[in-house]
Amino acid sequence: MNADRTRTVLSYLLLASGTVLVFMGTRTVIESYFGQSAAARDFSAAAPPATSLVSLPGQVQRPRFGDTIAKLTIPRLDTQLYVLEGDGERELRRGPGHLADSALPGKHGNCVIAGHRDTHFRALKDIRKGDDILVQTDEGQFLYRVNSTSIVSPSDTRALRQTRGAVLSLITCYPFYYVGNAPKRFVAEATLAGEVSAELSGKAK
Repeated sequence: MNADRTRTVLSYLLLASGTVLVFMGTRTVIESYFGQSAAARDFSAAAPPATSLVSLPGQVQRPRFGDTIAKLTIPRLDTQLYVLEGDGERELRRGPGHLADSALPGKHGNCVIAGHRDTHFRALKDIRKGDDILVQTDEGQFLYRVNSTSIVSPSDTRALRQTRGAVLSLITCYPFYYVGNAPKRFVAEATLAGEVSAELSGKAK
């Protein structure tokens, strides 16, 4: 009798756990979809808050956390994403997040953008050397070209270091289909190749 009761309790616990996991997964997908929809509206809007800036005396103007600062397109992967300022959990639920202390897109230095492997940055599993990455901001459109991909440990912070040239570093957890907290990081590094031509710009729309 006790064995039957134990099995019944375990069955209910497993069912409850499965329900919670399904709910959390569904919520994540919904939040990522609506987060990107809202970010797209902000980016398309002519007025703030999409490109509102704040600064202190003597400092370079920076976007506010949560602002939509760029549209990132990877033509070969048919992927278009809106990038938010900040890499906190709130921002990353809505879309890829730009690390606030890294260079802004199109500027000299290392522009670091992080994203979740199970939503927005899942497409990075298929990225490869030579792929074009188009980044549009309120200052113009820029073409980056992937020069390397790597898998590193969380303690390896080389992808966060500043650079002399204009570099774009896309970071997500790895493996892409790992259940639980993924033990490694996937990094795609690209260098600025110049302004986006009208032809490429048209393909990215």
